[in-house]
Amino acid sequence: MATYAIGDVQGCWDNLRALLDQIRPAAEDRLWLTGDLVNRGPRSLEVLRWARDQGDRVTTVLGNHDLHLLSCARGVRKPRKHDTFQDVLDAPDRDELVGWLAQRPLVHREKSCLMVHAGLLPPWSAADAEAIARDIEATGLPDSLLGSWRKAPRRWRDDLEPDDRRALALAAFATLRCVDHEGAMDRDFDGPPAEMPPGLLPWFDHPERRSREVRIVCGHWAALGLVIRPDLAALDSGCVWGGSLTALRLEDGVTFQVPGLDR
Repeated sequence: MATYAIGDVQGCWDNLRALLDQIRPAAEDRLWLTGDLVNRGPRSLEVLRWARDQGDRVTTVLGNHDLHLLSCARGVRKPRKHDTFQDVLDAPDRDELVGWLAQRPLVHREKSCLMVHAGLLPPWSAADAEAIARDIEATGLPDSLLGSWRKAPRRWRDDLEPDDRRALALAAFATLRCVDHEGAMDRDFDGPPAEMPPGLLPWFDHPERRSREVRIVCGHWAALGLVIRPDLAALDSGCVWGGSLTALRLEDGVTFQVPGLDR
């Protein structure tokens, strides 16, 4: 049995099908999706229906675009001009799909690998991240949290109020790219590391990062590109931006890629 971790699909249904045709997973193989199943690509509805119908064969974590869809479906936010998930909101099985998506985890850990959409704050161990994620998931992602996480505090402290802790943790799981030298989350920079402003560094290179006990499998940071090293598998290779859609077989490190959207 093999496990294939796949980077951000973002509604690129045809590209996902092409990647699966290349991989040719066996019936017993498993697929890990790093989140952002929807938005920006043209066929979010097909991607969601496929993922839901795979049952336990597919494990996906929640990304920022998935959270945005949930917010819009509940009326917490309004769709933006360039959102492309109206097909989901108009679907006859909308409520089932949105309900299924809302029940996806924020992190998923098996042995030496932990999957999250964006990243982990430097003070967190893998066990910390799991405990924090389970606490958030137990709340059912209430509208108050979906409406507040974008304005969360930037630096993790043990004495944060519970609502602030959850909001910051959700922001980190879904959107983290860079931190400052004190480990506080940056919310603005989304370009390639070579253009990072002074005083920032990738979250995974912070010298006090406590999650090095596991290999983090993640997506989200398209401008970072594909990065595979012993402690990290960053798999968002920019499919929706004309890059590629990438899968990594976790057992032996073999990668598979297909071209992204024709931009």
